[in-house]
Amino acid sequence: MTQPSTQPPVDVIEATELLFVEEPPPQLSVEHQAARDRVWEALAAQNPGLFDGPVVACTSLTQPHPHELHLGWARVTYRDFALRRVPGATAPPSLFVDVLQPTDDRGLLIARMSTATAHPGRWHFPGGSVEQPGVGEPLDIEALRRNAARELLEELGIDTPPHDLTLWAVTRGDHGNIGVHFVAPPQPVALIADRFTAVLSTAAAVGQLPELDRTVFVQAAADLTALDGPRADYLEPLIDRYTRVFLTPHSHVDPTGRS
Repeated sequence: MTQPSTQPPVDVIEATELLFVEEPPPQLSVEHQAARDRVWEALAAQNPGLFDGPVVACTSLTQPHPHELHLGWARVTYRDFALRRVPGATAPPSLFVDVLQPTDDRGLLIARMSTATAHPGRWHFPGGSVEQPGVGEPLDIEALRRNAARELLEELGIDTPPHDLTLWAVTRGDHGNIGVHFVAPPQPVALIADRFTAVLSTAAAVGQLPELDRTVFVQAAADLTALDGPRADYLEPLIDRYTRVFLTPHSHVDPTGRS
């Protein structure tokens, strides 16, 4: 029998304007740097698919107005998140994007992370950590849209123009991680299945593991109880909100935010 979730509540913030300000990365003591590196090297030895690439961490979050968020961010690498396993250290919250991909029969896609990822077996929306902008390039909502569209293409094979992704919500969850969630235009179930199969085949042809190894479609948060394995903490509240807003009787709201 599936056990009830024991995850702490997730803050769902219905922000429509995001302002990003770069801040210095957290300063670490020599001891915490060494401990971080030992933890990371142990994790990488267990999972060779881990990559210490450049990503963005969230350093501050304020909400001066009901629908406006100011997010401070810093340049870090994946190994900095290993500080969560170092006693007495403070790990920076991650900043990630993902996409709610609806289907033409009122379903919503969720996917399971493969053993090549940092969270094997976990169910989530397609997405990933925000990559650092290039020198002289801003980190703004358009950069996050491009990140999200790239994740959708890499993980599902669905090529959606960034401007077709609509900001849906911001969440603050486990470890203070900040998620920026977008909604994509609905797609036929058959097309999604075909594109995902092609992604799996391409990865197998070159001897690599894909980032996702399975997809399912749900129509309510209650459908999550049928899944084995851990789930991203934001899944249940966001699916519940999506259902209430878009799938309730007499609702005529377009899932992409267009009326």
